[in-house]
Amino acid sequence: MKFERRDIILIAGLLLFMIGLIPFMSPAYAVIIVIIMYFGIKFYVAKRRQLMEQDVGEGLCLDCGAKIHEKKCPNCDSSKE
Repeated sequence: MKFERRDIILIAGLLLFMIGLIPFMSPAYAVIIVIIMYFGIKFYVAKRRQLMEQDVGEGLCLDCGAKIHEKKCPNCDSSKE
């Protein structure tokens, strides 16, 4: 989980969320909730990105959209032979 440029937007949004929580609970609890939300979102995004990279693999065929395996499309290359 490395810091990326879009994390600035996430942090700004969570700070505004924390400010919105303060009237309803103590500031300490609001900070704890926001920290847990930050790491939860970062973990979720990392897992989704990892699953997407596994699913795409080497890439996608531009003609049919199938997953490329061993630098060949299983649908398009088999029909050409």
